[in-house]
Amino acid sequence: MASANASYSVLEKPLGSAKHIRIVGIGAGASGINMVRTLRNNLTNYEHVIYEKNDNVGGTWEENSYPGCRCDVPSHNYQFSWKPNPDWSNFFSPAEEIKEYLWRVCEEERMSDVIKTQHKVTGAWWDEARGLWDVSIRNLSTGEDFRDQANFIVDASGILNNWKWPSLANLDRFQGDLIHTASWPKNFDWADKTVAVIGNGSTGVQIVPAIQPDAKQLYHLIRTPTWIVPPRVMSMMMMGGPAQEILGEIEMDEMENFTPAQIKKFKTQPEFYEKFVKAIECDSNRFFPTILTGSPVQAFATEKVTQYMTACLGGDEKLCKALVPTFPLGTRRITPAPRYLESLRAPNVELVLDGIARVVPEGIQLTSGAIVELDAIICASGFDNSFSPRFPVVGRHGNVQDIMKQETPKGYMSCALAGVPNYFTFFGPNAPIGHGSVFTLTEHIARYVTRIIRKCQNEGIKAIVPSDAAVRDYSEHIAAFMPRTAWSAPGRSWFKGGKEYGPVTALHPGSRIHFFHMLEQFRGEDWEYVYDNASQNRFSYLGNGFSSKELDPNANTTWYLDKEAASARL
Repeated sequence: MASANASYSVLEKPLGSAKHIRIVGIGAGASGINMVRTLRNNLTNYEHVIYEKNDNVGGTWEENSYPGCRCDVPSHNYQFSWKPNPDWSNFFSPAEEIKEYLWRVCEEERMSDVIKTQHKVTGAWWDEARGLWDVSIRNLSTGEDFRDQANFIVDASGILNNWKWPSLANLDRFQGDLIHTASWPKNFDWADKTVAVIGNGSTGVQIVPAIQPDAKQLYHLIRTPTWIVPPRVMSMMMMGGPAQEILGEIEMDEMENFTPAQIKKFKTQPEFYEKFVKAIECDSNRFFPTILTGSPVQAFATEKVTQYMTACLGGDEKLCKALVPTFPLGTRRITPAPRYLESLRAPNVELVLDGIARVVPEGIQLTSGAIVELDAIICASGFDNSFSPRFPVVGRHGNVQDIMKQETPKGYMSCALAGVPNYFTFFGPNAPIGHGSVFTLTEHIARYVTRIIRKCQNEGIKAIVPSDAAVRDYSEHIAAFMPRTAWSAPGRSWFKGGKEYGPVTALHPGSRIHFFHMLEQFRGEDWEYVYDNASQNRFSYLGNGFSSKELDPNANTTWYLDKEAASARL
């Protein structure tokens, strides 16, 4: 009979003992804020700090303040399930209200002790021997650089956060106002000016109708058409979905602002409020079949959206040819954009389809040779969606920045990366970023990540990382699945890293419910472990034979006899 490992000894702690850990979070947008609460509700014996580069919390909603900025997800679903807000003024929340909501959540939940604003992470290096991350941080208010260390990093820096200028020759030579929508100057006045708006993504289609009435002349430069869908309330009523009935009871004006009486009803009738929220959520969850290539739902939706766009463009043959896409519905992000199409018919608006050759001091020179003289250039050119971190993240396989630039970005269920131990991401490669409210998604991701961290804390795991094989298999499934969707069809999209053709790197291979279901269970067989104990005995955490559940004087030590436990389903 084999003898016991001489180097192994029993850990003199009861089963369920949580070792002390330190967690460094990056970013205090919705994901980072929710992570604070999830950790508080589920962990003990830990430290948590979030480094946030901005002056305040809120992430993209703290940064984006351009005219017309609002969410394109219904307001009452664009909130934390644990922090309902019956005070939303509009069916689609204005940016300022979302920012104030996130500020209020942090204040009411007393999160300021965790979040350090004006602190920017500049690098992270994994130390295998210590099982720790060395993290470099810059205090932006003082210019001081310092180091921190962490057992775990939770990167919630966001996918729509790192804005970029368009790749235009001589952009810096322009002598007028040069503006990016994600860095909007507070005092910029576009009234009576000749302005160009570059880009027709979800930002461009919001800003054009917002500034058109007051601009002297507005040139809208686009490369690719985009699908503009009817107002969501109209669509929900027309399609006869789960929201149709309750929307008939909701009081809104023609701009979809809730009446004071309606807001009061939301506040005073919680059962009605919950019914409304769930009905809108249920309707939103029905979207996925729309992007399945060749499906009857997609064909029906395409026909209706084409009719809607044609009507909004007044049947203008030139505009319809330029703006109604020929690629499948969903190839680019489907966007509701009230008054956008109508604004393009205004006498002070000119749609420009010619390419941009270069920027000149007085404006933009087109590939035709013509020069468009301008007072201001507004770039709605989006963000860096490459998934490459903004700072060195050095794991077992080297710097993630280099890997992401050289290869197609790959991750594990959008939450972790191969070769990068104890590092978790919100909305990494192939996340459900186009699958509805980020708030609800981030709650599911936070619970999933927290369960993994708690496992490590309670089972003596020093380092945990998805295996290369698991990430490879997951990526293989994504590549095989995506051709079923409009996302992979030819057409320039940030879903494909801004390319016309290429792998879909930004979206989850399935529906919203599919993603939630996937994260319900932790697949331990997909992960590699390094244990705290020198002998690497995976059962060291069993300890001294006692359980923390019996040693706590306040614990219910016969919980297994409780009616709820006895009848619980697996």
